[in-house]
Amino acid sequence: MVSNYSESIVEKILFEPIRSGADRLCILSANATPSMASWLMTTYAERNMGEVSIELVMESVADNGIDSLSHEGFKELQRNTSSGGNRFSCSYLFQPPAEKKNYFIWLKDETPVQAFTCSYDFTQASLLRSRRGSFTARAAAYAYKLYEKMIDRTIYCHHSEVEDYVVIRSANTMLPTSGSEETENKVLLPLVTRKTGEPGTKSGLNWGQRKKRNKNEAYIPLPSKIAKSGFFPLNKQHFLVVTDDHHTLQLRVEQANDKAITTPASNAQLGEYFRNRLGLANGAYVHSSDLMTYGRTDVAFYKIDEEQYYMDFSADERG
Repeated sequence: MVSNYSESIVEKILFEPIRSGADRLCILSANATPSMASWLMTTYAERNMGEVSIELVMESVADNGIDSLSHEGFKELQRNTSSGGNRFSCSYLFQPPAEKKNYFIWLKDETPVQAFTCSYDFTQASLLRSRRGSFTARAAAYAYKLYEKMIDRTIYCHHSEVEDYVVIRSANTMLPTSGSEETENKVLLPLVTRKTGEPGTKSGLNWGQRKKRNKNEAYIPLPSKIAKSGFFPLNKQHFLVVTDDHHTLQLRVEQANDKAITTPASNAQLGEYFRNRLGLANGAYVHSSDLMTYGRTDVAFYKIDEEQYYMDFSADERG
């Protein structure tokens, strides 16, 4: 269930039209984040709301460009949803003028059926956390015509020539420097238990080591003190992570007492990532000796902003 934000707004704009048969959502948004798109697609799947196509046009790129971390996040989402189930596409406006309004337009069988204009950007900070804002129903056919006119001045985020049309800003200035000891925006999460010095036998990196489960399934244990500190977003909101080896992952905090950081698209994705870093086969049981041989038994997170983080599992500084 959604919680801790104005359910009436999100339900009205993003969920109720599906119950009336709508199956395609076209979004014009001044600002947008891949974590919001990931959250929405995951929520549709978890609510068994059927197949929904989401088409996003991000307008601010025409004037401000986009940081490379968000760009890679959008590309990864579009690549992973190219066929079957909920589909997602992201386009950047590269030629002004922009509407400078946020439109959410719903279609049913290619016919516009509902539309809203609102003050909410397509971000979790705006839609899921903000307590202030407004939205207004608009004529669906009119709003869709605006959307179609805008499309002619956009380019898909994964287009081979996208960098010729929009400015993609380096994320290097957002990331911590090598060996950074900054503590205000950094937490260390142990991958072994304090009691045994080993990963959990059927939890943590070995979460999937049970009958009839994908043995790659894993989560990063999150101590209660850190979960309550506000360092990570809660209520199953997503956050985009860039890793020290230049991968991007969508993560979220879940389970009872917010004890686990997982990859919502697939619980096995995180386990595959760590096993690859440790040089282990897919599905292998992870021992503390594997971590010690690699060079560390914890993982560091640096907070860039409310929806973006840097995850460091490098062995160099710890080994």
